[in-house]
Amino acid sequence: MYPYYLTIVLSPLIAAIIAGLFGKQIGRAASHWVTILGVGISCVLSAIVLYEFYWGGAVAENISVYTWAVTDGLRMEVGFLVDRLTALMMVVVTFVSLMVHIYTIGYMHDDPGYQRFFSYISLFTFSMLMLVMANNFLQLFFGWEAVGLVSYLLIGFWFKKETAIFANLKAFLVNRVGDFGFLLGIAAVVLFANTLDYAEVFGQAGNIATQTIEIIPGQPWNAMTVICILLFIGAMGKSAQAPLHVWLPDSMEGPTPISALIHAATMVTAGIFMVARMSPLYEYTETALAVVMTIGAITAFFMGLLGLIQNDIKRVVAYSTLSQLGYMTVALGASAYGAAIFHLMTHAFFKALLFLAAGSVIIAMHHEQDIRKMGGIRKYMPITYWTSLIGSLALIGFPGFSGFFSKDLLIEAVKESHWHGQGAVYWIAYLSVLLGVFVTALYSFRMFFLVFHGKERMDAETKSHLHETPWVVTVPLILLAIPSAIIGWITVEPILFGGYFGEAIAVMPAHDVLAQLSQDFWHGSLALVTHSVQTPVLWLALSGVATAWFLYLKRPDIPETLYRKFKGLYVLLDRKYYFDDLWIKGFAGGGRKLGDLLWKRGDQFLIDGVLVNGTANTIGRLAGVLRQLQSGYLYTYAFAMIIGLTMLLGWLIWFR
Repeated sequence: MYPYYLTIVLSPLIAAIIAGLFGKQIGRAASHWVTILGVGISCVLSAIVLYEFYWGGAVAENISVYTWAVTDGLRMEVGFLVDRLTALMMVVVTFVSLMVHIYTIGYMHDDPGYQRFFSYISLFTFSMLMLVMANNFLQLFFGWEAVGLVSYLLIGFWFKKETAIFANLKAFLVNRVGDFGFLLGIAAVVLFANTLDYAEVFGQAGNIATQTIEIIPGQPWNAMTVICILLFIGAMGKSAQAPLHVWLPDSMEGPTPISALIHAATMVTAGIFMVARMSPLYEYTETALAVVMTIGAITAFFMGLLGLIQNDIKRVVAYSTLSQLGYMTVALGASAYGAAIFHLMTHAFFKALLFLAAGSVIIAMHHEQDIRKMGGIRKYMPITYWTSLIGSLALIGFPGFSGFFSKDLLIEAVKESHWHGQGAVYWIAYLSVLLGVFVTALYSFRMFFLVFHGKERMDAETKSHLHETPWVVTVPLILLAIPSAIIGWITVEPILFGGYFGEAIAVMPAHDVLAQLSQDFWHGSLALVTHSVQTPVLWLALSGVATAWFLYLKRPDIPETLYRKFKGLYVLLDRKYYFDDLWIKGFAGGGRKLGDLLWKRGDQFLIDGVLVNGTANTIGRLAGVLRQLQSGYLYTYAFAMIIGLTMLLGWLIWFR
């Protein structure tokens, strides 16, 4: 399988280089075909690898490709760890990326940066593959930073827009905060294990968990807790967990295809994958798991509420991503790593579908993104309508759709986890993911009804040109709608209850909630659908849909009344809980003000004014006084000598 792995990684990279460096020479069509071919090869080979692992009896491979440095016994190398977790991630990344590549032909058709965009998204795919296939922390960090760099380039792709430049700078800087913690976590791993190789670090996990480190002198912390929390800070940045979430909604400033790629299969999934990969470490620290679960719960519920007031079609979907990432993070904190990865997989399909469907609407509406200026589009765009409905039903976890299997089982896993009955952490997490079901259904179908149903609110010019988008847009929608509808039926048993992940994910017996759920009520996919009627999850989802229908189709006057009565709450949500103010005005603005203060008071006044210029001015004034003594007349010098001699004699007589 080794040649497969190299081909999977290098195909998108070679395609990105060709399209990026020689795009003008080979032309637009050749640029998109070479990148589609590169990602297509990776997708097909990734599917073969997954097939071999599940049906062919393949075993995990830990391969060193190239060692480029060895210092004090610490090996720095490029290598692949390909197991069942890696194989699943490879298929998700490459399939969604392939759909985005095809879709981009239609969406970016008239853009002058056509070849550059294809080069970037192919490079994005390469970076994510390097991350998920890594067998060591150094290569993980390379992929981690590479996806951050390419996301910066893609969010600011339309670099003549000030909002795009601000958004990509915001994403880059906020992620630097998380990456600083991530780098410290890797440094702590090296400190205690003296190796960067996953297998060697995991083998020493028990020993590391018995050691301590003093961050503050006299205050020892468990070494494993420190390592895992620092690594999770990195995940908070990449996977947009509060309070490092503020960059993700602004990433909508990039073209829609990259919004789909970032939100579904690449950058934001990196943090979830990393924690799951590091499960042999996290299982040794309850404190770190509690932090993970609490942060995820806050993100899942409170970021979902922000989706209720968004009017930009892409931002509604963006806030749903924040919320769903919170769900995955809660599952990680509950030690239900398999459930988190399962939801990551299903979410990748239906979230890519929702973003690309939103892009289809934007194309048809001549790049209008305000859902208040849409309505009644269903009859003009039937393919976009039905695929959007499938994506929305999957997102809210409607029985039978992919999101139902992953999301409902995730909630059940949190409910039955080892945290059950252990106080605030458990109840914060469980109530957040439970109430988040209603919120998700409400904002999802608010958008769906306002866009596709009700009266037509677009202007006459837009309406006259409104029609279904070309096949390069609709075909990816259909291909993504299929797994969004059916993938849960096929995969829920092997992934969650069939031991699919095997040794790729490590869970202590006391934490293995998925094994417990398997024994409690697993009797097949249809039994899960039947079981859902007995839980509050289904009824909360249906209540959210019914509420959206009533408020935005039957009684659209009520939301305006609620706005007037609860204006303070609306302002709080509109200002995004003031997190943007905290980062932009607080940290960034405060940093600039501190810099100005140090510049004006420290540099200009103290250093330049007092020390440098002050010394020079003092010497200048002294020289000016002494210069007056140099008259050039002989009698002046004779008089000075007599005065000096008199003073010297007086001093000798006085002190004799």
